[in-house]
Amino acid sequence: MLRKTIALSITKESEGIPIRNYLREFGFSSHLLIQLKQREHSVLLNGTPSYLNIPLKEGDVVEVLLPEEESPEKLVSTNIPFGILYEDQDILVVNKPSGMPIHPSRGNFENTLANAVAYYYEQLQEPFSYRCINRLDRDTTGALILARHALSACILSAQMREREIHRTYLALVEGCTQAEGTIDLPIGRKDTSIIERCIDREQGERAVTHYKTLRTFQMEGKDCSLVELHLETGRTHQIRVHMTALGHPLLGDSLYNPQGISAPGRQALHSCSLNFIHPITKEEMQITAPLPEDMNSLLK
Repeated sequence: MLRKTIALSITKESEGIPIRNYLREFGFSSHLLIQLKQREHSVLLNGTPSYLNIPLKEGDVVEVLLPEEESPEKLVSTNIPFGILYEDQDILVVNKPSGMPIHPSRGNFENTLANAVAYYYEQLQEPFSYRCINRLDRDTTGALILARHALSACILSAQMREREIHRTYLALVEGCTQAEGTIDLPIGRKDTSIIERCIDREQGERAVTHYKTLRTFQMEGKDCSLVELHLETGRTHQIRVHMTALGHPLLGDSLYNPQGISAPGRQALHSCSLNFIHPITKEEMQITAPLPEDMNSLLK
């Protein structure tokens, strides 16, 4: 079992609030609070074990010893390169390369981001439990957040549910797109495929994508556009499905644009920016990932 200690200094604004209420307001989930209550000495008030109903005073220091369960199946650590955009004791933001799934699955037991990050922390001789907050398709590149302990995962997952993690993407698409626009079309699973999604106006879930054209260029004699996209929702393949429905499929997207331009050999989609509140320090964070070489070379 891995354990992580969080120390919180109490200000005048929190004076008189019971520890339980203070932790809940900070972002501890009910499940996490129950775990703390069930384990002795998980909460210290000024260095002394404390009950959760004790009221706080200005200047108090609450230390919380977080339980961290090991994954039921130990990850195979694999030396696969990936970029690090930001790292501290609470979160890790990586620059995921193309061709890398984020989770192990059938046929992908040793070549995923989880395996690569496990190897990274193994070399540092630091404990590790894999918690991925936002998701990227196997061939989509760019910024992705990992939580380094249970509390960060709890708070960041809540931010995702409340749509407080703002994601910006760059895509290369076929055709000349309008200057800007919003796509509000529901997405559902295609009946004939377990992978492919489609616009489903009857049973699909609402999906909203905002886009802005940054520039146009020529590729294989065709007009193409570099588009910036902001997700209001997070449906599977949302950008790929929405841009295809708009008549501007992504370059290289063999699933939704099999007869189109094949370069760069994958869907030309990159998670270029993440804006969110740091789960522990509460600072505003903006993490950017540079455009990968395969997309950048097409623009050149």
